[in-house]
Amino acid sequence: MRLFARSLLGLLALLVNLWAVAALWIDGPASRALAALVSGLYAGAIIALLFRVKPFRRGALAAIACFGVVLLWWLALPASNQRDWLLDVAHPPTARIEGDILTIHNVRNFAYRGSDTDFEPRWETRRYDLSKVRGLDLAISFWGPTQYGHTIMSWEFEDAPPLAISIETRKEKGEQYSALLGFFRQFELYYVVADERDVLGVRTNHRGEQIRLYRLSTSPAAARELLEGYVAEFNALAKHPGWYNAVTTNCTTVIFKNVKHVFGISKLTDWRILANGHLDELAYEEKVVNTTMPLDELRRRSDITERAKAAGDARDFSQRIRVGLPDWPRP
Repeated sequence: MRLFARSLLGLLALLVNLWAVAALWIDGPASRALAALVSGLYAGAIIALLFRVKPFRRGALAAIACFGVVLLWWLALPASNQRDWLLDVAHPPTARIEGDILTIHNVRNFAYRGSDTDFEPRWETRRYDLSKVRGLDLAISFWGPTQYGHTIMSWEFEDAPPLAISIETRKEKGEQYSALLGFFRQFELYYVVADERDVLGVRTNHRGEQIRLYRLSTSPAAARELLEGYVAEFNALAKHPGWYNAVTTNCTTVIFKNVKHVFGISKLTDWRILANGHLDELAYEEKVVNTTMPLDELRRRSDITERAKAAGDARDFSQRIRVGLPDWPRP
């Protein structure tokens, strides 16, 4: 039993400090030489604690304490809104609500040409009547294997085109998203508030992604409440920037933080929240999506990829992609 406890303590100390070494290298000094020196010295100190200090428990606990110091430093790293941003995330959205009227600035409605980097920037101010919210939709976009995807929420209105919100990384010029770097403090959090023709169309028509669009059982009142919550979130980020994290603060976990009271989903620790390519399966079990047909048929009918390609840059893009889409289930 003592040997097992010693092994467990040692494994814990080793694992957390592997992360600490990576954090010092990735999020540490901008100079790669200095970052290598700092992370190397730290790794050497941890090895000495684990293999030279007696008894072993004392060295392992000291190594875990060192990790705690690195973690406190890492958590204190400040995010910023003042960087040389890529053009498609250059302007953070802001909004105000006056009675039923929502006014949003920096709604993205780019006109894409040959690729997702060849576009005419169009940042718009739009107004929506919140009393005319019809419902809430969930899009899941796949760029490869369908175990994982990117989730986008979209609100439908009686008298206005849908409003889509995609939670993404805010990348600087020259940066590309990396799943590994997404675990560290390399990307700020960004809410893309956009026309569906932009945020959905760029994925199907220029990135070769597959999109399924599901209508949710959320009532108009709950959908409005959720949208107001998103407004508060991105207004706050415009003043106080925050970090994206591939596990704790990503396109799906942030959604669930905001919508658990709206979805009514009970399985908030379900593995499919992280393996979000299966999120529609979870929603089907919870009857959040249309369950009048088998899940496979729902997935097939909810695939808007070809309709989005055919719609292109048409003004009625949102109407075209919803032709044949299964209707909203009852709240």
